[in-house]
Amino acid sequence: MELAILGLGRMGSNMVKRLRRDDHRVIAWNRSPEPVKEAEADGAVGAYSIDDVVSQLSTPRVIWMMVPHGDPVDSMIEDLLPKLDSGDILIDGGNSNWKKSVERAEKVRSRGVNYLDIGVSGGIWGLEVGYCLMIGGDEASYRHAEPAFKTLAPEDGYLLVGDNGAGHYTKMIHNGIEYGMMQAYAEGFELLDASPYDVDMKAVADLWNQGSVVRSWLLELAGRAYEADPAMESIRGYVEDSGEGRWTIEQSIDTAVPAPVLTLALMMRFRSRQEDSYSARVVAALRKEFGGHSVKSSDK
Repeated sequence: MELAILGLGRMGSNMVKRLRRDDHRVIAWNRSPEPVKEAEADGAVGAYSIDDVVSQLSTPRVIWMMVPHGDPVDSMIEDLLPKLDSGDILIDGGNSNWKKSVERAEKVRSRGVNYLDIGVSGGIWGLEVGYCLMIGGDEASYRHAEPAFKTLAPEDGYLLVGDNGAGHYTKMIHNGIEYGMMQAYAEGFELLDASPYDVDMKAVADLWNQGSVVRSWLLELAGRAYEADPAMESIRGYVEDSGEGRWTIEQSIDTAVPAPVLTLALMMRFRSRQEDSYSARVVAALRKEFGGHSVKSSDK
């Protein structure tokens, strides 16, 4: 089939490469021209304007946006909609808020354009192992674009999970779970590091992936990280969040569904960004006042 990929960052550019391996005709666009030229070298058809994208696709057009969530998605839709025809399919493969995806779907459908919101998981490894695709939208659009999904995903790695918004809702929960899993692994390895034994962290990570109930791809990646830096000395413990963890916790509040592990995992990311925690200083001061416990002096 043919489709356009708009946004050639780490995910978008690799998706183009994977699609070209199955000889899909891919129109590749990016705000800056260098990634477009790289996509052309991979066999894609380069587009250097949105008009160029639209003119090079036959109808019904399939246009897959891989741009940052928020205003960039809205701006892209505003630019595209006047140029599209009824029956065309617009896909948002970024990490958009599911509520915004519902609104955007209603907006584009009012112009006769179909909409799919797709949660994409796989990161930089997706080129080789495939992307897990969580798809929200109508059955007809899903079926039309399914040849691309089959190429991008591993076997059984894509699913129409519900109507518009469901794809990004499912990805939101996926990322919330990811926060909790990573935090659990991190705390476990820190406890191993604090043990009285000289533990080979990579060896343990590899061991746990052999039949253990905690085996996972994340543990494989932990093994790779420990192989590259056994003492984790080259990286600062500063952890960002993409937004989906926050949305997951907001949803847990809105629906009164308890999610204490996921919530604490997000809070620990916030804590990682503090050079010196004010609240920890208050706790230390209180312990000194009521129990005479020792405190460490500030460097300030």
